[in-house]
Amino acid sequence: MSRVRGFPENGELVVCTVKNVKNFGAFVTLDEYDDKEGFVHVRDVATGWVKYIRDFIREGQKIVCKVLGVDSSKGHIDLSLKSVNEHQKREKIQQWKNEKKAEKLVEIVAERMNISVDEAYDMFGNELLEVYETLYGAFESVVSEPEEFLEEFSGDWIETFVEVAKENVAPPMVQIDGILEMSSSAPNGMELIRNALLKGLEAADDANVEITCVGCPKYRVVVNASEYKEAEEVMKRVSSSAIDNLVSNGGSAVLKRESK
Repeated sequence: MSRVRGFPENGELVVCTVKNVKNFGAFVTLDEYDDKEGFVHVRDVATGWVKYIRDFIREGQKIVCKVLGVDSSKGHIDLSLKSVNEHQKREKIQQWKNEKKAEKLVEIVAERMNISVDEAYDMFGNELLEVYETLYGAFESVVSEPEEFLEEFSGDWIETFVEVAKENVAPPMVQIDGILEMSSSAPNGMELIRNALLKGLEAADDANVEITCVGCPKYRVVVNASEYKEAEEVMKRVSSSAIDNLVSNGGSAVLKRESK
């Protein structure tokens, strides 16, 4: 194993595999921590009274838990399943999948350089983990900001690392959205709104923008870009163009940003 990790920290979210379920709780292994064993007490499996624990957790299941306590001297890790909501679970699972992919990519880099995986971690992997915290973050950085990456790192491994990153990792994207509230009392009001939205899309200038109706008079504007600054600039262009067009034709319009 090239990446040997110690123990998780209290409050950390961890990916686990359920190994053994008892009436009083479940024993699991922590996938990211060299399969160290953890325990989920029945009181931490779900909110409310748990009559049949296997209604909530079963052997072989992949789950995301929150670390409640760690006793490294005894090797005890107490976990909670009920403290993790669906959004946190989805994000953590995706993060875990990305990191598994990144570890495979390091193996590819090592193979192409004709070195062992351990040598690859000694050469660049461990340093990248210190800087980016995740290997996948390092691969994403190469793709999205290659010049900055090359300014910070150097070595015989760089060329192969960049090559593998570009072949296997898509540039990271950010997404922002807002609601355009648009109304017109003109007989052809709907046509005016439609034309205003088309003007907004024209202002996107080939950027990744989608406008959908979420129930008149509300229209959702979704912008995808490589960074937030760019996304905000596109949102401003699109919304301003749509609003100005409708207002110039006697209608009213306003952009409302959704809180996360």
